[in-house]
Amino acid sequence: MELPRTSQVLTDIMAGLTFFTRIPLPATGSDRNLADALWSAPLAGALIGLAAGILLLLALAFGLPSAAAAAIALGGAILLTGALHEDGAADFADGLGGGATPDERLRTMRDSRIGTYGTLALILSILARWSALTALATFGEAGTILLALAGAHAASRAVLPAFAERVPPASVVGLSAGIGPIEPTTVNLALGLGALLLLFSGLAFTLVSILLLAAMFFLFERLCRQMLGGQTGDVLGALQQASEIAVLFAAAALLV
Repeated sequence: MELPRTSQVLTDIMAGLTFFTRIPLPATGSDRNLADALWSAPLAGALIGLAAGILLLLALAFGLPSAAAAAIALGGAILLTGALHEDGAADFADGLGGGATPDERLRTMRDSRIGTYGTLALILSILARWSALTALATFGEAGTILLALAGAHAASRAVLPAFAERVPPASVVGLSAGIGPIEPTTVNLALGLGALLLLFSGLAFTLVSILLLAAMFFLFERLCRQMLGGQTGDVLGALQQASEIAVLFAAAALLV
């Protein structure tokens, strides 16, 4: 695959926003598929992060304490994405804890009901992100907050095309199998954009974030290959959540 042409860039960005957010956008009528457009995942993530950062700063401007502002920002991001990745993380946790074989785990993940492991995964994910956002709201400057949230949301989605390209689908049905093959150019564009958006917050933060993201990436790969025989859309959602938490923790430790 070649780099997207100028006429395709806007189409791909709109496709990325349509998939990763609940922003009502008109149909593009393009024959470009999601696999082609996934290079735009970090751009959709940056928009989500900026929206969350603006909500946080507005809440602080109205005199709300940092913890409340963090909760509002977190809730806004979840609403903007339709809890897309939270749903995947819950299903992934239920699958890992709910079966003895890959087939049993995949069957559990397809169950729409949430179990104990899924509930705990959601609680821990929300608590982790809320605590990092509270630290940023308490000690961070406005520009630092906006760049850190944009970078965290962008980088956590930038790794998804690479993971989907590297780890085969665990099933012939579902979101991951339906995306289709992802080209190396798409992967490299997404990773490059994710790294670039991290760099706005500083080189040290970027290097630490990349190390943490790599650790999450290979940990998830090992888990998926051993426990599921591959990856699914739920796995990608869980990877996004874990990656976002890792970068937010790095921001709370290094940028405030």
